[in-house]
Amino acid sequence: MSEKSFREQFTPKNTILGVQFLFVAFGATVLVPLLVGIDPAVALFTAGVGTLLFHLITKGQVPVFLGSSFAFIAPIIEATKLFGWPGTLSGIIAVGVVYGIVSALVKARGLTFVERLFPAVVVGPVIMIIGLSLASVAVDMAKTDWPIAVITLATAVSIVVFGKKMIKLIPIFIAITVGYIVSAVWGKVEYTAIQDAAWFSLPAFTVPKFSWQAILYMIPVAIAPIIEHVGDVYAIGGVCDKNFIEKPGLHRTLLGDGVATALAGFFGGVPNTTYSEVTGAIALTKVTNPFILRIAAITAIVFAFVGKISGFLKTIPQAVLGGIMLLLFGMIASIGIKTLIDAKANLGETRNQVIVSVVLTVGIGGAIIQYGNFSLAGIGLAATVGIILNLILPKTKEEA
Repeated sequence: MSEKSFREQFTPKNTILGVQFLFVAFGATVLVPLLVGIDPAVALFTAGVGTLLFHLITKGQVPVFLGSSFAFIAPIIEATKLFGWPGTLSGIIAVGVVYGIVSALVKARGLTFVERLFPAVVVGPVIMIIGLSLASVAVDMAKTDWPIAVITLATAVSIVVFGKKMIKLIPIFIAITVGYIVSAVWGKVEYTAIQDAAWFSLPAFTVPKFSWQAILYMIPVAIAPIIEHVGDVYAIGGVCDKNFIEKPGLHRTLLGDGVATALAGFFGGVPNTTYSEVTGAIALTKVTNPFILRIAAITAIVFAFVGKISGFLKTIPQAVLGGIMLLLFGMIASIGIKTLIDAKANLGETRNQVIVSVVLTVGIGGAIIQYGNFSLAGIGLAATVGIILNLILPKTKEEA
């Protein structure tokens, strides 16, 4: 984009619209780092820079904002326990590399190849495990103060069910705000983190540490977000009445997402993904100019260096986050069920029943394979088992 074109588009109106789109994505973007225990300012920074890189790779044609991915919450929490946060970051970088590999496969073989390798009977139960494996974490956080958690949950549910227009797109943001205000009124908010924070400060970046175990643990988790990415690109194309699968191409959007995720790992952030909330906001406002999403990205980067914002986010009570999680993780699991339904997966077929059953049992049951320093467990192991079963179990003539 030329300097003249940049100046023409960087208007007060477009700036306000850009900030509005960040507002839509803000609650979800900062929730993930809060849940996994890192500085939310890092997530804002990597989301902003990652979005700009995505736009560069996709030739500035696709109006998306990349925010923190919920799919990786459970594996990040578990991987951090096993390998430490710096080691887990090497796994996040590897996930970005996987996106790049899939991007090359899509360019060489087409989307059909990926869909055959990762069918709904594999992806659906993996998504269900991502949500269900965190159920106990949600309850543990909520029970620190059940009244606050229930109020927060009720607010989120009310907005999701009864919300209209833009309000319906920011249930997490509004629920956290309501839960925080009630907590403050009841004297249950500790403001020390805000008082101690400087107005301007560097995000708490972390240098990754190479860990084969963490890499092998995290790589299989990329399956579900990759399939989700394909759906999101179709969705934003439908909203804009353009075929982004063809131009700039799904291989470019996958590569952009992968580069953004790898960059997040290098800086100590969580994986990024295209945000359905932002797609919904675009559909509602009819604003399809990609430049406005770049303004949102720049705003996120600026916010990352405002220490008081990070300090404020750290004062959100555990019960407020727990109340959100009670709904959020259940909804993730329900998306897994919806994946099976939308694909019309025939669960009356014994082959499909076996794949879904084994994936769920391995993932939720906490199975682990260990040989020396090598280990594979949880969601990663379940996804790997699902892929192998899908490849080796014979298909019926109808499925073939």
